[in-house]
This record gives sequence, C-alpha cells and structure tokens, in this order.
Amino acid sequence: MSSSLSIGANALTTNLAALQVIGHNIANANTPGYSRQRVELQTAGYQFFGNGYFGKGVTIDTVERAHDAYLTREARLTSAIAAADAVRLSRLQQLESAFPLGSGGLGASLNDMLNAWSDIASSPSNLTARVVAIARGDEFASRMRNTAGQLDLLRDSTQQQVQGAVDVVNRLAQDLASINKRIIETQGPSHTPNDLFDQRDQLLRQISQYVQTSVVPAEGGSVSVFVGGSQPLVLGARANSLAVTRNPADTSTIGVSFVQSGLVTPLADASLGGGELSGLMNFLNQDLAQVQNMLGRMALSTATLLNQQQSLGLDLNGQPGQNFFVPPAAAQGIGAVSNTGNAQISAAVVDVSALRASDYELRFNATGVTVVRLSDGQVNDFVGPPASFQLDGLEFSLDSGVADSGDSFRVRPYEAVARNLQMALTSPDRLAAASPVSVIPATTNSSGLSVESLYARSALPAPVPSTEIAFQADGTYTIDGALPGTPFMPGVPIEVNGWSLTLRGSPSAGDRFVIEAATTTSVAQNAGNASAVLALRSLPTFEGVALADGYISLFSDVGTRVQGAQFAASFSGQVASSAESARTRVSGVNLDEEAARLLQFQQAYQASAKFLQVAQSTFDSLLQTVGR
Repeated sequence: MSSSLSIGANALTTNLAALQVIGHNIANANTPGYSRQRVELQTAGYQFFGNGYFGKGVTIDTVERAHDAYLTREARLTSAIAAADAVRLSRLQQLESAFPLGSGGLGASLNDMLNAWSDIASSPSNLTARVVAIARGDEFASRMRNTAGQLDLLRDSTQQQVQGAVDVVNRLAQDLASINKRIIETQGPSHTPNDLFDQRDQLLRQISQYVQTSVVPAEGGSVSVFVGGSQPLVLGARANSLAVTRNPADTSTIGVSFVQSGLVTPLADASLGGGELSGLMNFLNQDLAQVQNMLGRMALSTATLLNQQQSLGLDLNGQPGQNFFVPPAAAQGIGAVSNTGNAQISAAVVDVSALRASDYELRFNATGVTVVRLSDGQVNDFVGPPASFQLDGLEFSLDSGVADSGDSFRVRPYEAVARNLQMALTSPDRLAAASPVSVIPATTNSSGLSVESLYARSALPAPVPSTEIAFQADGTYTIDGALPGTPFMPGVPIEVNGWSLTLRGSPSAGDRFVIEAATTTSVAQNAGNASAVLALRSLPTFEGVALADGYISLFSDVGTRVQGAQFAASFSGQVASSAESARTRVSGVNLDEEAARLLQFQQAYQASAKFLQVAQSTFDSLLQTVGR
C-alpha cells in the first residue's frame, strides 16, 4: 500500500513539473533566443513480489531543451553574411545619393562648362560669353568639392559605425565570458542549465551580426569563440577584444585589430568573413575608395586638359593662356612606419588618357622597385631603382633621400584632387580663346573647301614656321611641297608642327593654305583655341570614354555596385531567413502544441491526484479493518 502511495505522489509531482515546464515555454514564447524545453520521463524502476514484478511509477530524468547544433550553426553563419550584405547595401545607397542625374549632377555641370566655350567660339571678343565660361568652371569646381565633401562625411560616419560595432562586440564578448563562467559553475554531470545555454547561444548570434565567428565547445559546457580566422575572442571565462586602429602614416584610413594581453594584431578585411564589420570595411576600403578615386581622376583629368589647352592659346591681350584651374598638386607617397630609409616619393600626371582610378603601392627591394596597382593587384617591376618612371599615365619620382630595401610607400594620386579643386582664372580677358596660329587661304582658291578649326595640340616650335598646304589634281595634298601627297579626307585633322587643321568640303587642284603665327591684331577675332576646348568633349579620356561622358561611367560604376549589392543582400537575406526558420521549427515554441501538452499533463495530474486519493482511501479502510 505504501508503494501505491509512493507511485501516486511521484506521478503527482512529476506531472506538476511537466506543467511547470510547459508554463515556462508559454511564458517565453516571444523571448528572443529561447529554446523550447521538455521534461524527459522514465520509469522509477520495479520491485519483485512473489507473484511478479511491480512497477514503482515515474520519475523525471532531466529537462532537455529542443536544440539542433547544426541548424543553430547554419543560422548563425548565414545571418552574419546577410548582415554584411545588408549594411553594405545601405551604405552604397547613401553613396548613390551623392551622384544625382539631371541638371543637378556633375555630368550636367561638366558639359555646361565645356559647352559654354561654344559662345566664345562664335564671338571670341564677347566678354559676357567669357564671364559665363568662367562661372560655369567655378560651378563645376564647386560641385566637385561638394561631392567630395559628401563622400568624406560618408567615410567619417561609416568609420564611426565601425567603432560602434567594435564596442558592441567587446561588450557581448564580456557577457559571453560571464555566461561561460556561470555554465561551468552550474552544470552538473547529467543535467544542463538550459536557460544559460539559451543566453549563450543568443549572445553568439548577436556577436555574429557584427563579425563572423568560429565556435568550439570547451570545458563544462562553455564555448570558445574565434574571429579573424584564428584569434580567440572568448576563451572560457576570459574575453579578449577588438579595436579600431588608424594607419599612423595615413590617419584617414582605419582597420580592425585584435587585442590580447596588450598585443595588437591587425585583421585583414577578408578575414572578418561576415557581419556588419565585414560589410562596413568592404564598403570603406573597396567601394568608397574606388568611387573616390574615380571622382578624383575625373577632377584631375578635366583640370589638366583645360589647363593644357589654355596654355596653348592666346588671351585677348595676345599673351599665352594661364591656368584655368589651380593645378592639382603632385600626390605625395605615404611611407610605411617600418621604413628605414628617408626617401620622399611623389606622383604627377603626364598622360591623362592613360590614368587608372587606383591607389598604388611601391615596394623597394635590392634590384629596384615593384609597383602594385591596388585596384586589381597588377604588378610592375622597375629595375634600378630609377629616379623616376612612368606607369598608367603617372610619373613616379624619387624626390629626395634614399629608399632602403624593404621600404614601401602608398601613393594616392586622386584622393585630394576633387576636394581641393579651385578656379585659378577670374578675369574674362585672360581666357585663351585664340589660336597661336592662323590660316590664310590663297586668293585663287576655289570655294569647295572651308576651314572648320585650327588650334594648337601641343607646344609650338619657336618661332612658328610658315607651312603651306597645297592640293593636287589627284585629291592629295602636300606640305611645303614634300611628295608624295597625302589623300585628303574631309573632317580628318591635318596635324603638323604641333597644330591641328580641319577642313571640310571638296578641294580643287591648286588650292593652297598657309599656316603661320597669329598676329596680335587678329587675336580678338580668333577663336581657334575655343574650338580646341570644345573638341575636348569627345577626347577619349577615361579608359576610352570621352571626357564629356566621364560622369556617366562614374555613375554607372556606382549603379552597378548598388545593383550587385541589392542582389547579394536579397539572396543572403533569404538564405538566412530560411536557416532561421529551420532552427525555429526545432527550437521555437508552438503555442498550439504547448496548449495540447498542457491539457495532456493536466489530465495526467488530475488522474494522479485521483489515484492518490483512491490509494489513501484504501489505506484508511485497511487501517480501520485491522484496527478492530
């Protein structure tokens, strides 16, 4: 009889415990990171009597949480990748807003500046047209500076977001180390502190939102967390940290480093794997850096071409043209902190059409210097090392000092150009609209040919030689009588002695044109150099793209990056959502299931109570009978 009472009491307490666990599940149905728990039951054994084996009821084995390690790991990994893609997309969309199309865009401003020279070409002595051209140039420089300023603000805010993410990771790492300590102190040989495990897994998910982690089981149910490939962020009850570090040679750039016992180890962007830190660093060091280089190249190319063409013309006073823009300064090389030499490196533009939107790294060795184009990793070796060498339209110069073997320099040719672009010319009479050479048709010429343009393409010899172009009966032309003649093609420039002459129409035998130095009296009506500036619009400048279309290629690059980021964010977001749904199906609380189980164990509890009541009544009756 005492056995029946024991069975009833155990059943009552066991079913009550099950109801408590179900109530705990229902209460935490909306708690982030909570895993559904269930009571594992087992028989309490048996006892032999002469007529057979009789069971001793039920007992609780343990309380288990619904958990799948593989699904949890997949959800954590995919959420890290999705977080990286999402934050990169957000930043790229902000970047895209800095490059509007239409009348408010840089492209419209660039073309307005170049097209303003058409009025000067039509009326070279018109001061109003000259004032408008200067104003358009000043507006273009202003928009360049404003756009560069927006990119600088975006860079600064992104760097602040990186710092904020690092601070959160460090706080979460400390919390995880504390949870690890409690788990080690709490966990028994056969039972697990489920709620602590849930808190631990939730912290791991939160850390993965910022940086991809590798999780390794450790002693007593704790875990060790590694970032950046193999750096131990958390080891049991001890947490290390991350830090944002600035390049001592270039404080405008940052990196993420691992800190352990005072030792700082820089982490490569690629080693971050996923998480917001990875997305932010990729945006800073790839997307934003490349777009800044493209903007700076656009500013450098435009300023250089206009200054060069301005220098080839004559102003209203008959003087050689002055700079239209303040000439961009040569880029100074940034030496590595570990350099032992005292060399000073710079880079200046020599060929606008060959410029590539990239930073460069110069590495000196025993045989010369290796130059790495950082945008695509292309390597070029120069033996010497030479005092200067040219690459991608730039001339790299060793200005002073000596570079030791092992020294390296970072050269950023375009980083500050757009930010510092300024007008140099303010007086309208100083616009060099006139060509330094003029063309004189012979009085006996037929009316079949007309002069479209004549301007200098490069520095002219001094003094400018008089050159005669004569047309032959076979449709060819000679220069100063030199045979054989060259076939004439309307609209194709004739380039000799640094100038370019374009004729239209059909020549006749005996037609002659003499090109000679322009006289000061003809400067006011000479618009040859203004036509040369207009011709710059179609000049292949940005890897084959015309100068006037340079903004389109820049905007297209930004748009392509945004489109690619949208696809990546959408895809990785769907994968992460699917992985989390799979984890939740195993670990999440289903209120319908819990309600069914609640009824199940409620009935079991009531039945246990009824059985206990019957056993008690029977025992009381037995006592009364025996007591008589």
